[in-house]
Amino acid sequence: MWPDNRIRDLFAIDLPIIQAPMAGASGPEMALAVSEAGGLGSLPCATLDPTRLRNLLAAVWDRTDSPLNVNFFAHAVPKDDPERDAAWIAKLSAYYTEYGLEPPETLSPGPIHPFDATRFAIVEEFAPKVVSFHFGLPDPALVSRIKAVGCKIISSATTVSEARWLAANGCDAIIAQGLEAGGHRGMFLTNSLGSQMGTLSLVPQVADAVDVPIIAAGGIGDARGIVAAFALGASAVQIGTAYLYTDEAKISPIYQRSLEDAANSETMVCNVVSGRPTRVLANRMVHDLGPISESAPNFPNGFAATGPIRDAAEAIGKQDFSAHYCGQSAALGRRATAFSLTQELAAGALRYFHPQCTASP
Repeated sequence: MWPDNRIRDLFAIDLPIIQAPMAGASGPEMALAVSEAGGLGSLPCATLDPTRLRNLLAAVWDRTDSPLNVNFFAHAVPKDDPERDAAWIAKLSAYYTEYGLEPPETLSPGPIHPFDATRFAIVEEFAPKVVSFHFGLPDPALVSRIKAVGCKIISSATTVSEARWLAANGCDAIIAQGLEAGGHRGMFLTNSLGSQMGTLSLVPQVADAVDVPIIAAGGIGDARGIVAAFALGASAVQIGTAYLYTDEAKISPIYQRSLEDAANSETMVCNVVSGRPTRVLANRMVHDLGPISESAPNFPNGFAATGPIRDAAEAIGKQDFSAHYCGQSAALGRRATAFSLTQELAAGALRYFHPQCTASP
């Protein structure tokens, strides 16, 4: 009943809906619910050390036989740049003083590390249906080893050039991430925000440029967006922000309040949170420092600089420094369970494709 079944067939799923992996906001309960509903649930693993990664996958694999996606980052390890880090800490000094905090002496990547051989060994042990990456792909030898296990590989492209590169380097499908998307831009062949396109322009150009199926992402918040994505050449959609409204979302009360007021707020792409461009609900820090600052530290060191200030502000109910990742269609979000949202999105899209059809997906 779907116009294009390539992703459904490739991932062995009933519905062409992928829940975006959202570190800190989604976890096992959301992924399991989406997969149970017939979509592809995703587990964000980029912030997990090997022990926590194995524990997570062991716990989840005991609970389902449905396909799942495990997601990692493939960014380059940042080079030490103490002068740059010190300058950024100094730039934030007024905020530390405001909250009575001692600024850090240095900045570190914290728990965020790129995919490596140790993490591959754990992936090999569990052999998930899909392994996805953000910021490109890992070393070609690791890509080959993942494919040898039988896992399908996908990654995000924000330009046609990136899509071509991913297709040439082992991706079985490509996520075309439009500029509307919440969270970090998947940019890896360019640092220029001027190169970034909206979903409406990006998806058909990527679909025309590569032979592998396309997953549309960015600004898709309801059935209308799904229908549009298929019309543009996508075989599936990846949806993130809409799932932040579900019961399974692991977000703080202050994050929930921000989402509830999303219709009255604006989102911005900024690099002052982490060091890489990411779309968040605009806040005091974004307005004060950016949104784009040439002096921002290398990703992911920015988190170490802003984290203490964020925690102190949230403790007194302020979101001035909170990274509330959010796409441009946040105002379309509605309270639901992850299971019901997945099913309702699919049913709504199918009604557009087949107006006379009343069957559930």
